Amino acid sequence: MTKKKYEFTGVTRTIPDGTILHEIRLLRDIEWFQSGDVGGWIESEDNLSHEGDCWVFGSAEVSGSARVFGSAVMSSDALVSGSARVYGEARVFGEARVYGEACVYGSARVYGSACVFGSAEVSGSAEVSGLARVYGEARVFGEAQVFGRSRVSGDANVHGGAHVFDEALLLGLADENEQEAKDD
Repeated sequence: MTKKKYEFTGVTRTIPDGTILHEIRLLRDIEWFQSGDVGGWIESEDNLSHEGDCWVFGSAEVSGSARVFGSAVMSSDALVSGSARVYGEARVFGEARVYGEACVYGSARVYGSACVFGSAEVSGSAEVSGLARVYGEARVFGEAQVFGRSRVSGDANVHGGAHVFDEALLLGLADENEQEAKDD
């Protein structure tokens, strides 16, 4: 059985939807943090793994059935909710939001006021920042960057060293059959 990494401090707060979040405190040292450090806010122990070096600190919040695990770190005012997953060595910080069934993993970074939601994935060394939105079944991976006020949605893939920025809108087709029907 894994030794507990953190405990609830006894301090709680209620978020606008009525969910009660619990402040956490480390019980043992992990990679960048020491025993006794006070962390961020989680709804339940299911939200943050006791294994690995993952951590939530600052005013960051994890709720619903969302999970943070591996060596992932959340900080500042970042929010992860719904059934979202943040793992590997991913970082979510600033006022970033990851929700729905979205996944952020690998060494990916989501920050600023960026949002990743729906069934979207951000992975590899990709970055999503600023006011960017990645949603639907879109994937951003490799060393790609999505920033500014850009939008990536549908089943679009942004990868390699691609940059999507300013107010760009990149839409992928949600269903190949839909395109075939339009071509007829």
